[in-house]
Amino acid sequence: MNKQRQLDFLSIWNMSFGFLGIQFGFALQGGFMSRIFQTLGAEKDAIPMLWIFAPLAGLLVQPIIGYMSDRTWNPRWGRRKPYFFFGAVLASIALIFMPHSPYVWVAVGCLLLLDASINISMEPFRALVADLLPESQRSYGFMVQTLIIGIGTWVASQLPWLLNQMGVSNEAAANIVPSNVKLAFLIGGIVFMLSILYTIFTTKEYPPEDITAFEKEKEETKGFINGLQAIITNIITMPTTMKKLGVVQFFSWFAFFTMWTMATPALTEHVFNAPKPDSDSLSGAAYQAADLAYNNAADLVGSAMGTYGLTSMLFALILTFITRRYNINRKLVHMGSLFVGSLGFILMLSTKDQVMLNVCFACIGISWGSILSMPYAMLSSAIDPKKMGIYMGLFNMFIVIPQIIAAVGGINFAYKTLFGEAVINTMLLAGVCLIISGLSNLLITNPQAIKYQGE
Repeated sequence: MNKQRQLDFLSIWNMSFGFLGIQFGFALQGGFMSRIFQTLGAEKDAIPMLWIFAPLAGLLVQPIIGYMSDRTWNPRWGRRKPYFFFGAVLASIALIFMPHSPYVWVAVGCLLLLDASINISMEPFRALVADLLPESQRSYGFMVQTLIIGIGTWVASQLPWLLNQMGVSNEAAANIVPSNVKLAFLIGGIVFMLSILYTIFTTKEYPPEDITAFEKEKEETKGFINGLQAIITNIITMPTTMKKLGVVQFFSWFAFFTMWTMATPALTEHVFNAPKPDSDSLSGAAYQAADLAYNNAADLVGSAMGTYGLTSMLFALILTFITRRYNINRKLVHMGSLFVGSLGFILMLSTKDQVMLNVCFACIGISWGSILSMPYAMLSSAIDPKKMGIYMGLFNMFIVIPQIIAAVGGINFAYKTLFGEAVINTMLLAGVCLIISGLSNLLITNPQAIKYQGE
């Protein structure tokens, strides 16, 4: 892309604002999807497998969308923006209908649609930063994205608890999702659509530097077979730095997938002593009392999870100011951040109150803020700018493959084999994975990827 020049904060904010909606979708999914599954009757050990279609959607969608968006140009709609819009429409529909699912299999279908749609929007957003910003502003641009993601995570995670405080009920009959969760997902769908539209209308994309050569190459490589061949070729020939970053990403995303799928059953039981009751063993007033205790605990767990969004936002804000003026070592920053997050997970084993739970998630937020920025900043400095979309899409493999492995039994096998049957040990597993991920940063040796030169 041409026209790469230094942009002011407002321009970078505008191009990144759509991530507010994307993160509303991810935060509601990550914080409350397992709760919906449990409400509809799913057993704890079955929950990771019910999430399987979310990473599968990402594995299929992101490389395809990356390849397609690299080859797209329309004078009116641009290169990445058509994908923002299409993904936002589908994701908003999925968010609105998700909590109204009458059966587990319907909720799984909604999750598939939601995750596929979010991926349609998200990958082009990553590429847009690299399209429009020069190398000297890449880390800054990704940190602004992370700042907005943090805001979205915190606000979305608080919604069910806040709505309950405002009088929206968190009680419901057996196998029915409470009204506060339904309303939270409705708000999420609206925010998703509006934030994407804001970026579309406030951000200008520029045509390829040589539009004739761009169209010629596009014509020579059109067709499904050529597209599939191009994706496979780029997988085989991906840069060494990208492969090494993939190891870091693998263990990071195994940890966070473990948190998203298992935090609600683990923490409602371990911290609040309020597991999801079994409607077959309890009935009447006894079931309603136990279910209310579970719903109250689940609201508090969701609210506490929002803390990791808040601290990731603050961490991103601090790094935004730093990266505007000073050099940073991306590798060391990322390594240290992952170690802090691992401490948060491990401390959950001794946590028995809300305050300490917030502290744990605050530590995790430091990791999350770095995961959403540093690997992408390192990657964007080590790949061909003309293939930014396809490589950003392929990089997603190192996000979704660990989630697929975790979903098909990796979580259950690992935590029970290594640490024991107690479900809180899933959080210990997540902490150990972040330690391994942090140490894996030592594999990164490319000076251009490691060092960031401030403005």
